[in-house]
Amino acid sequence: MTTTVDGVDAFHKLVGDHLGYSEWQPITQDRVGYLTLSLAPVLLNKIIRVDNMKFGVNYGCNKVRFPSPVPVGSDLRMGVSVAAVDDVEGGVQVTYDMTMEVKDAPKPACVAQVVYRYYR
Repeated sequence: MTTTVDGVDAFHKLVGDHLGYSEWQPITQDRVGYLTLSLAPVLLNKIIRVDNMKFGVNYGCNKVRFPSPVPVGSDLRMGVSVAAVDDVEGGVQVTYDMTMEVKDAPKPACVAQVVYRYYR
């Protein structure tokens, strides 16, 4: 499922909303590394689509934790919600709370707060 956001001002209505989940991703030996966090932008684009903007920028991370490993051969998915939306010159800064889950694991593999900027 992809959530579509109609312009940058619509983010204000999404604070506190869970936006959905990505599909499970197979983890193979050649994908092991700092891969878990690097998948965040890829999976975020499968969860949310922002229309009617000039451009968006991955602005960085506020917090990142890796509570448990991602074993080779496991499946991984990401859940995301909007933690905050702040106005910036020409657009909005959106802070997402992101959780990477390994299928059937008791703890998440990665918990992070990622920041994006979207411009009108």
